[in-house]
Amino acid sequence: MKNHKRFVVTGAAMTALLAIAACSGGGGGTTPSGSKSSAAAEPVTINVHTFGGGENFGYDEAVKKWNAEHPNIQIKYTNLTDRFEDVYLPQLLQRLQAGAGAGDVVGIDEGAMGLMAARPQFFTDLGQYGLESRKADFPAAKWEAGLNADGKLFALGTDMGGMTMCYRKDLFKKAGLPTDREEVGKLWPDWNAFLETGKKFEAAKTGAKFMDGPNTIYNVILFQEAPKNGNLSYFDKNNQLVIESNPAVKTSFDWVTTFSKAGLTAKLQAWSPAWDKAIKGGGFATMGCPSWMLGVIEGKAGPSNKGNWDVAAVPGGTGNWGGSWLAVPKQTKHPKEAAEVVNYLTGKEGHIAAFKEAGAFPSSLPAQQDPEVANLKNAYFNDAPTGKIFSESVKNLQPVFFGEKHAQVKTAVEKVIEGMDQGAVKYDEAWSKFVAAGVKAAG
Repeated sequence: MKNHKRFVVTGAAMTALLAIAACSGGGGGTTPSGSKSSAAAEPVTINVHTFGGGENFGYDEAVKKWNAEHPNIQIKYTNLTDRFEDVYLPQLLQRLQAGAGAGDVVGIDEGAMGLMAARPQFFTDLGQYGLESRKADFPAAKWEAGLNADGKLFALGTDMGGMTMCYRKDLFKKAGLPTDREEVGKLWPDWNAFLETGKKFEAAKTGAKFMDGPNTIYNVILFQEAPKNGNLSYFDKNNQLVIESNPAVKTSFDWVTTFSKAGLTAKLQAWSPAWDKAIKGGGFATMGCPSWMLGVIEGKAGPSNKGNWDVAAVPGGTGNWGGSWLAVPKQTKHPKEAAEVVNYLTGKEGHIAAFKEAGAFPSSLPAQQDPEVANLKNAYFNDAPTGKIFSESVKNLQPVFFGEKHAQVKTAVEKVIEGMDQGAVKYDEAWSKFVAAGVKAAG
């Protein structure tokens, strides 16, 4: 999901996160009961903890259905925060290390999967409950990311991001630009064309800016460029930092620098109150949109903006940003029942329910192929055929490697990008400070 989530980590939170991540101690494990959940001696409650903005993981309806059909295993679903990197992740690491306090099932964002996979002592081997039989349900990259350092299955995939461009129809009309999603997509076959469209929008003086800020577009471009450069972002597959040598990173940095210099951004920090307000109030006209971002926009923009937002193709035509997994911490007292819940929520039915509720595009291949997904339209976004649009955007998707400290590096370098866009970092000094921040975060 949804990924989604805040980009800035405070100094204290980062210190705690890094210190805990460096630990090798195990969590407080339990022994699987081996009892059949359908005949459990006593009803049990499985706490599912996730993160994300808007409609979060989109499990409300799926949980209601499960609870109605499984009186002896009740799911308590809690979305803890919309801030993954500086709130959810440090808390989860602390609770895993302490051996208490984590959910029976926990959501993990793609940026922390390398970190978690390197710590098998914290998670239940889902293979012992038969979940390795699910391999054919997922793209290879999604499945393999759920294998830990010992080669055991510790997590199953929820959504995958895909990529589109969300835009405000009302602001495009005000600027004299096309408003039909097919025509809008034709405005920007590539990022050069996107830049020129932005200049035309700014020249119309609508009172809004063309883009929200640098970080959303930076992530869109980074994960388009990474497959062209060995499927790498900040680390190579030996977990060596390649932030300065990987062309994918520099290309993405250069593009957001260009957009910033051209005055196209509203200089907003993603996930900030000002960003939320601008989504609702029409402060900017475009934003890179993986599938989960549609739920974020709907939640923040509110009912009064239904029909103002729409969805078009992204420059370059494809891409991915975000996607999450569900895992079962070893500290749970109900590993078998928790594994059953993971199996349900990551199965075809759970994926379809999440896509309907939150726009979280399924990583489940059977769900992707189901007419309920393929034919789904999003009423909030002018009945945009989101099933078709996101299916096309992930058709040729390639996996991107995430190093163990991807989340820490991501947070650090994006603070520099934000500072550059807001004027706190000089343009001619930004790249060196970007690299230095990444090196420091990688430790």
